[in-house]
Amino acid sequence: MDTTETQTLQSLYPVVRHNDAKAAIAWLVSALGFEEHLVCPGEGESIAHAELKLGGNLIMLGNVKEGETGGIYVALDSPAAVDGCYARAKKAGAEITRDLCDTDYGSREFGLRDSEGHMWGFGSYRP
Repeated sequence: MDTTETQTLQSLYPVVRHNDAKAAIAWLVSALGFEEHLVCPGEGESIAHAELKLGGNLIMLGNVKEGETGGIYVALDSPAAVDGCYARAKKAGAEITRDLCDTDYGSREFGLRDSEGHMWGFGSYRP
């Protein structure tokens, strides 16, 4: 029997947005045991982006943006994989909500809304 452990990288990340992300982070840490992994302040008292850890997994959160309160982020293996996913989604008639772009943090990304209105983000950034 092979006892070698293989670590699987997380590639699906829940994204939740709060009216008061600072308060949400404090509550998730104190009430549920999450740990702050990364917190990037936004304008004023807002949180532009945060990553919280629990049990080896991460969630992402921040303040509500343009009415969006949540979605799923899918980390793909490379910018080329993101380009391929984007082309496939466009060909299938997906509603693109954020056009394909390169970010200042080194990710190739795009966003879409699925047939039921759920938000999805795809990118090469891996938290």
